[in-house]
Amino acid sequence: MPRSVNKVASRHRRKKILKLAKGYWGARGNVYTIAKNAVEKGLTHAYKGRKLKKREYRSLWITRINAAARLYDLSYSKLMGLLHKKGIELNRKVLANLALENPEAFKEIINYVKQ
Repeated sequence: MPRSVNKVASRHRRKKILKLAKGYWGARGNVYTIAKNAVEKGLTHAYKGRKLKKREYRSLWITRINAAARLYDLSYSKLMGLLHKKGIELNRKVLANLALENPEAFKEIINYVKQ
């Protein structure tokens, strides 16, 4: 009796990989074994990229807060220290957004913590 293989599942598995590899250059887009390697590497980079994105945004927020704070003769670290002492729990994302889009409100925060 011949060996039974699950062709439906095999085809589905291969089609899934080739669908993910759609648009890749050359054999990477249409040869299963090469596409499998390319997709695996791409998914690894995508995972790392999602982690790096968070790091890069935090760095951007810190830069924006520092630039805005220096307009009022404060460094970033001193501003964050004063905010902590006063018990103001605004995160860096909100502070950077205020500094960029609503400088008057950011100035009020600076004046409050300087007192």
